[in-house]
Amino acid sequence: PVTEGVVRCDMETISQTLEHVLVTAHHQNCLTVGVYESAKFLNEYPDGAVLCVLALDEEDEDDAALQIHFKLLQAFCYDNYLDILRVTGMRRLAQLLEETSNRSESRDLHCILVINTSEQILQCEALQQVARFCEESRHRYECLPHLELQDR
Repeated sequence: PVTEGVVRCDMETISQTLEHVLVTAHHQNCLTVGVYESAKFLNEYPDGAVLCVLALDEEDEDDAALQIHFKLLQAFCYDNYLDILRVTGMRRLAQLLEETSNRSESRDLHCILVINTSEQILQCEALQQVARFCEESRHRYECLPHLELQDR
């Protein structure tokens, strides 16, 4: 029981760290947002991303087309040694990324790439912590680490 609390605390911490990475990357224009946009970016710049976040809530789990896109993105990330995470909490993602956006339409937040167009993002300690989490997950044979983003 004690270790479950420790794991939960670590997961909450890494979730908050991921949020920090996404907000920082957003402010530095280092995000590619959307399934199609991400696939297009990775096709053109296969080494251009440092993190792939696949977001899916329960109501989207029956979307066969989205699942196929996710499988293809996962395979690409594995083949190219790109860190990848699955998150739930689409509303929280929208809060993090769209509140500061000037867009009037809603964006497809199912796939988000953190791209390495800025030296600052590569130096980001939070990004390095997320990368360590992904690496540790792979060592525990978790193919696709999962985090839950909490509404605030």
